[in-house]
Amino acid sequence: MEKAFNRQRVLLDHLRPSSSSLHGTDPSSLSASACVAGDSAAYARKNVFGDDVVIVAAYRTPICKAKRGGFKDTHADDLLAPVLKAVIEKSNLNPSEVGDIVVGTVLAPGSQRASECRMAAFYAGFPETVPIRTVNRQCSSGLQAVADVAASIRAGFYDIGIGAGLESMTANPMAWEGSVNPKVKIFEQAQNCLLPMGVTSENVAHRFGVSRQEQDQAAVDSHRKAAAATATGKFKDEIIPVATKIVDPKSGEEKPVTISVDDGIRNTTLADLAKLKPVFKKDGSTTAGNSSQVSDGAGAVLLMKRSIAERKGLPILGVFRSFSAVGVDPAIMGVGPAVAIPAAVKAAGLELDDIDLFEINEAFASQYVYCRNKLGLDPEKINVNGGALAIGHPLGATGARAVATLLHEMKRRGKDCRFGVISMCIGTGMGAAAVFERGDSTDELCNARKVESLNHLSKDAR
Repeated sequence: MEKAFNRQRVLLDHLRPSSSSLHGTDPSSLSASACVAGDSAAYARKNVFGDDVVIVAAYRTPICKAKRGGFKDTHADDLLAPVLKAVIEKSNLNPSEVGDIVVGTVLAPGSQRASECRMAAFYAGFPETVPIRTVNRQCSSGLQAVADVAASIRAGFYDIGIGAGLESMTANPMAWEGSVNPKVKIFEQAQNCLLPMGVTSENVAHRFGVSRQEQDQAAVDSHRKAAAATATGKFKDEIIPVATKIVDPKSGEEKPVTISVDDGIRNTTLADLAKLKPVFKKDGSTTAGNSSQVSDGAGAVLLMKRSIAERKGLPILGVFRSFSAVGVDPAIMGVGPAVAIPAAVKAAGLELDDIDLFEINEAFASQYVYCRNKLGLDPEKINVNGGALAIGHPLGATGARAVATLLHEMKRRGKDCRFGVISMCIGTGMGAAAVFERGDSTDELCNARKVESLNHLSKDAR
């Protein structure tokens, strides 16, 4: 530490005015102090209150069954445009003020989807001056888009941005195109990146002892909670109705419709699910009933610096606190949230017990149950309005959908709910998680964090 102090004293000597210009100033009043910013200060330091990255709007389309649901005849760009338009119009924001739009998307060819997203921005009323790009971290792509925008705002690249997610699993089904490099056979983990996701679900169930009944019960619970949320109007605050069309496959007749509710939620029982046969393994436990649905949908999240939001008089829905992406064994990729959640919570300076609500993507009931049990989470805090087993999992859109669902639920709960977490597993063996704080739960005083120790001193100061 003495070395660090000496270095600061040298710098201060250079900064001191000459004795003739001190005019009675005591040179000893300038003193060195320990640096608590850490070695990578630009990344490790906590933002001052006005520089918090906040969410002022988060909306999603309904989530519909791929190939059979309400969006089966809807172009992907027509899914994205309504939510991009909504975050601007409902915030009364001039779209030209947006510094960037980042869209998480997975299955479509990259250059085509990038063009579709640019087209959607024009449909939504954005001027040509607002750029847009896509990002693909598979199932976490929508959350990654939000995290990328938050990071860019923190870095000072721009003050306002949109993180979004989009997937049409009707238009772009899951499939491998082209040949596979034969080298993959030499590397077991690389080969496991090619495993069907359902096989990784079976691996999790087998390795960690998640029973068929536990998985089916998770699915029943998810549908029950999602149905209740729909019936009581909880999703109305986050869903943007989409005007589109349904084409009769026999006659070709087009019928205009407005889709305003998720169409994959159903009433189901353990007895119903017990009748379903395993899909991926003869004696397995993963079925169509305890796996997430393939779906179509989109979501968008408007982020900005707190100081900008306050100057514009915009209500703050949430505060972006931390994000973490981690790697796990590709053969059991579903365990990702069990690793990512503690990492993100720690990065926010919190403990698991501090978290009031969790949105954990239910890619498969097996991995969802494992992660819940592994972390010892209270089931009453997780997916309180149902999850992907009921609502559906449009891969690139799920993260943005979860942000909307979580933050609106936190707003409803008010002071009883301060911190929330979103997490999901990621194909090829990863996990991602982010921590959010309810928007009206912080002020300049409670946002300050007391330094309990000197663990964050730079290396020279230790």
